[in-house]
Amino acid sequence: MDNESLVDLRRYDQSSFDRGRPGWFILLWWLVQAIAFPLTPHPFNGIRRWLLRLFGAHIGIDVIIRPTARFTYPWKVEIGDYSWIGDDVVFYSLDNIKIGKHCIISQKSYLCTGSHNYQDVAFGLITGTITINNGVWVAADCFIGPFVEIGSNALIGARSSVFENMPGSFICMGTPCKPRYPREMRKDI
Repeated sequence: MDNESLVDLRRYDQSSFDRGRPGWFILLWWLVQAIAFPLTPHPFNGIRRWLLRLFGAHIGIDVIIRPTARFTYPWKVEIGDYSWIGDDVVFYSLDNIKIGKHCIISQKSYLCTGSHNYQDVAFGLITGTITINNGVWVAADCFIGPFVEIGSNALIGARSSVFENMPGSFICMGTPCKPRYPREMRKDI
């Protein structure tokens, strides 16, 4: 441990970061999420939708949200009609996250709108939106980073890490995630 640290975390300052709600409201949300979400049975999606809407999220018709899903700031989240949010999905919504209609965000996926400036001695906070367009399937245990847009009807393969935009109607996978081949739907099934 003879090398000096390149960062000085004493200089970290997030005073310009806007959480979008006062501290008491954020604390209330975290308490509700910690208590109410895990206690609701799996089929009681309506209660979870109602709670998220109560705290400012825009949740579409018949959205399925599992009780172990987590939302840092729900007022920065929009989920379109008929989408599914799996178990242990994390919406780390320091910035806006928009999910389109008929999307599947599979279990253990992490949607992360925050990062840090690795060239800044003070380790400055960086936030960027995530947009997942209609018909996208994000398979199990994926990481989606800030400033990412996934095109309509794309499929992101399991355990992929997405750090840049992905085209629509493609199967994309890997770390880093790359488009592999077109996603075509069979009509005879």
